[in-house]
Amino acid sequence: MKNMVLLVIDVQNALVEDQPYRCEEVIQNIKSLIDTARSNDVEVLYVCHDDGKGSELEKGTYGWQVYDLIAPVQGEKIIDKNFNSAFHRTKLRDYLEEKKIKSLMIIGMQTEYCVDTTIKSAFDYEYKMYIPEGANTTFDNDRLSGEVIHRFYNQDIWDKRFADVISMDEALKIIKNK
Repeated sequence: MKNMVLLVIDVQNALVEDQPYRCEEVIQNIKSLIDTARSNDVEVLYVCHDDGKGSELEKGTYGWQVYDLIAPVQGEKIIDKNFNSAFHRTKLRDYLEEKKIKSLMIIGMQTEYCVDTTIKSAFDYEYKMYIPEGANTTFDNDRLSGEVIHRFYNQDIWDKRFADVISMDEALKIIKNK
């Protein structure tokens, strides 16, 4: 579909290797969405976080690279970011406007940080958003498990407020029918 992109946020080696909540399932779901998007003319657009020199997410390092199983193919674009939002001080909005993109299917890491902030920024820009259940993840922290964080954002914060949280089956149908 020409007016939708699959936006893959921060699925980078350093983060995946730290084994976030339901990591293997999430990676398989992301791979399925990417494969389906590629075979149905839906652009796959990657966002990678650069946390600066010396960090595990320093641009150009192994940790910064997109996880191999879902890595971009030739011609797929990577947007670099230094903040939680994929829109803040990046070229993402200009790129989407140039391509006349109206809707985003957002997947990736971390649920409560970069995924959440990007969804809320995209909401302010009035994009239609789809969040496939089981295609974003995060880590346990000192107060909450990754499972609780994931469920809270997907079910209580985003769904029907900022975006439509949908099943994997629905997400695949949307990609195929666009």
